[in-house]
Amino acid sequence: MENHDERVDAYIAKSADFAKPILNHIRELMHKACPEMCETIKWGMPFFDYKGPISNMAAFKAHCSFGFWKSSLMPDAHNLLKENTVSAMGQMGRITSINDLPPDNVMLEYIRDAAKLNEAGLKVVKPAKSRTELIIPDYFASVLAEHPEAKTTFDNFSYSNKKEYVQWIMEAKTEATREKRIATAMEWLAEGKPRMWKYEQK
Repeated sequence: MENHDERVDAYIAKSADFAKPILNHIRELMHKACPEMCETIKWGMPFFDYKGPISNMAAFKAHCSFGFWKSSLMPDAHNLLKENTVSAMGQMGRITSINDLPPDNVMLEYIRDAAKLNEAGLKVVKPAKSRTELIIPDYFASVLAEHPEAKTTFDNFSYSNKKEYVQWIMEAKTEATREKRIATAMEWLAEGKPRMWKYEQK
């Protein structure tokens, strides 16, 4: 179908059975709210674009997530956008069935609000970060959330050890390389290893 990406078809097809109806429903609502909506894959997950990024969705082992790219600028009449929610959960929390999503009319309202922001050319102004603050990409935080042992190791690491992993992953030039590095990072972190463990003196 027009504006549909075969890579999104493939993503949904390989997702867990519980996730397929959720992802398909969100996808249907995105196109219903904005027929000009386009699909793509970024950081290994489906994104919806209309004059810029609108939202993204993802499937994990036991839940799905969905979030709006510019949620901080959106009107939130139904108090659905949880800005303080962990990145891996998206702004609508853990979604394990279609019943966990807001009613269709509410979802359509929010999607259209997000599209209007892009039509107006509004952008999120991010506050200046301190030099010591390490920014962890959402796609890496999402995978960490699915690997408790690895996340515990990462959280307990020093700033420099965390930075080595984040930079290594962010410097990947292709999605395939990035995903491979993330998978390796999960293995090493689960074993309590820093990024440069091979070069440590024994």
